[in-house]
Amino acid sequence: MCSGGCAKCLGTTLIPLAVLCTLANILLFFPGGEVINNNSHITNEVWYFGGMLGSGVLMIFPALVFLGLKNNDCCGCCGNESCGKRFAMFTSIIFAAVGLLGAGYCFIVSAVALNRGPICNDGSKWRYPFENGNYLSNTTMWALCKSPENILPWHLTLFSLLLIMSGIQVVLCAIQVVNGLIGTICGDCTCCGCCGHSQNYDTHTRK
Repeated sequence: MCSGGCAKCLGTTLIPLAVLCTLANILLFFPGGEVINNNSHITNEVWYFGGMLGSGVLMIFPALVFLGLKNNDCCGCCGNESCGKRFAMFTSIIFAAVGLLGAGYCFIVSAVALNRGPICNDGSKWRYPFENGNYLSNTTMWALCKSPENILPWHLTLFSLLLIMSGIQVVLCAIQVVNGLIGTICGDCTCCGCCGHSQNYDTHTRK
């Protein structure tokens, strides 16, 4: 597959992942599916906006750049038939690095949130009753959270989804870094083909 085509596939995959991460982060503001009137009763890691900012907004820009690489004009840059495409692929490496930072941020926030557990009401006050992820393997400890109802499954499911999806985004952006390097050094096969065809056509036309 040509480097431009590969980038387009990566961009197509990143956009729905960014949307899903944003939605997951929004749902975390409603622990257990309930509306909480006191913001201090929402888990701190939710306010770090890992899904909305890191894997959401920051991921849209790389995804759009990757999508546009396939149709980038490659035959009219400084008299060099391939430098336009090469420059575009080089630029995509920078945007892929931005995506890596955003997805990495979301991944770390999600991992910390899963390890720490949610804030909940233990019957007397709101606090973080778990530490060091001890509740993950010991479900009997979940009884420590009296409210909101179903806060543990809600917290675990959404932050686990964020962890998985941001991990996939990290891999996809890393692939584009490699793909961008290849495209920068070697050019794009579509570019070479179309420009070569254009040159042959012009030669035959002159004859």
